[in-house]
Amino acid sequence: MPKPLAITQKLVDLIHASATPPSVLISGSATGYYGDLGDVVVTEDEPPHNEFTHKLCARWEQIACRAQSDQTRVCLLRTGVVLAPQGGILGKMVPPFRLGLGGPVGNGRQYLAWIHIDDMVNGILWLLDNDLRGPFNMVSPYPVHNEHFAHALGRALRRPAIIRIPATAIRLLMGESSVLVLGGQRALPKRLEAAGFAFRWYDLEEALADVIR
Repeated sequence: MPKPLAITQKLVDLIHASATPPSVLISGSATGYYGDLGDVVVTEDEPPHNEFTHKLCARWEQIACRAQSDQTRVCLLRTGVVLAPQGGILGKMVPPFRLGLGGPVGNGRQYLAWIHIDDMVNGILWLLDNDLRGPFNMVSPYPVHNEHFAHALGRALRRPAIIRIPATAIRLLMGESSVLVLGGQRALPKRLEAAGFAFRWYDLEEALADVIR
């Protein structure tokens, strides 16, 4: 069993064994749960494609849901790309972009669902305080194409973003998992917004300017 799944199973076992179980378990996976759906608008109601990313995320959620009971509600976070000052996707992308070596991946038309780290943290705290359960897309209301993201990052760093990485090279390097980069999800936070959560960061360029110092 992959390590994230094993850890989640251990948490579920501990909850079941507890005389005073927690009131909520928040389990995180990713928008990869849905698979590559192209231009389809993806809400929490969208059925997933049965492919590499879905199989892992779906299994992860199935394990977490075992903690659901009258005492414990389960919230399933399907998180997009988190923009933060340290680590994450920007930790890997910023160095080559600073050197002028960045650009779109593949045809650049795959969607990238992103979220600012502040909205991510506030969303989790909000779910802790509100009696909600089930899946939540933890993403900004405005996903963008990979090409849009690459050019926005280039502008934030004041560097060109014109070196396109061919899809063939990604497939050779990553194999089946290349879908993580070449595919994407036009995911929207339907359930969060419907329940009243207010995002702070809607504009990608403003979010990038905030986290890239």
